[in-house]
Amino acid sequence: MRRLKQSRVLIVMCLPALIYFLVFAYGPMPGSWIAFTNYNYRDGIFGSPFVGMKNFEFLIQSGQLWLLTRNTILYNLAFIVLGNISQIALAIMLNEMRMKYFKKISQTIMFLPYFISVVLIGVIAFNLLNYDTGAVNALIEQFGGDPVKIYSAAGIWPLIIILFFLWQSTGYGSIVYFAAIMGIDSTMFEAAAIDGASAWQRIRYIILPSLKPTFIILLLFSLGGIMRGNFGLFWNLIGNNAVLFETTDIIETSVYRMIVSQNNFTSSTAVGLYQSLFGFALVMLCNWIVRRMNPDYALF
Repeated sequence: MRRLKQSRVLIVMCLPALIYFLVFAYGPMPGSWIAFTNYNYRDGIFGSPFVGMKNFEFLIQSGQLWLLTRNTILYNLAFIVLGNISQIALAIMLNEMRMKYFKKISQTIMFLPYFISVVLIGVIAFNLLNYDTGAVNALIEQFGGDPVKIYSAAGIWPLIIILFFLWQSTGYGSIVYFAAIMGIDSTMFEAAAIDGASAWQRIRYIILPSLKPTFIILLLFSLGGIMRGNFGLFWNLIGNNAVLFETTDIIETSVYRMIVSQNNFTSSTAVGLYQSLFGFALVMLCNWIVRRMNPDYALF
């Protein structure tokens, strides 16, 4: 109680976040019981007939669960790996710029895509890629080629989605790495300059090792959401185009369709519960591995 009293100011500052998680994260948790019932409106969540693991068995036997898991994990792995690499590279390039005004203008331009609505990104994508009036097909025809039905070519969409994600998030995500670079002791750079180190050597032997703790922490946070896809981006780019579902359907979009189109609360809750448990287990495993390798980099 004495420690609580001493830390009362910090506790009060944390109250909004605690209330948020209690209401929106922990409050709805009893609703996960729907995944084990044959839910109906008349009996409610806890009065509906208990069916055990049948909802999960249906998802596994249909093969849908594997498809959704594969797509969600692979997309998020690509987002994490390529996103962090591009953010680190961008932060280093900004740090190496010597023209102050050009650096500020560049930062502003690169941050803007993050604040663009995903609805607008979907509109931009459609105007670029649609078969009849898209800019890409117009360019292809200009060079004598035949237009491509991009919205029917499922194989190319993983690349398109990743490119749009990187375009939107790289500039904003580089802020953390840029701040970490700014926090590096300047005497290290001065010593390297005296020793005759080139710009590449400063990056390799000073900047990149100094960014390692930041990278690991961000990686662990990212792995915590590896089962949670970017619903807004996927939905506005793909929508209900069933032709592309094989390579673009993720857990969030599938759950949304189950609820809106089919009123299938049981299967959608089962998928959501599986998603949460899988993500929780993955975070615990990765944190355990990091703690064994270097306890200073672990989350807990």
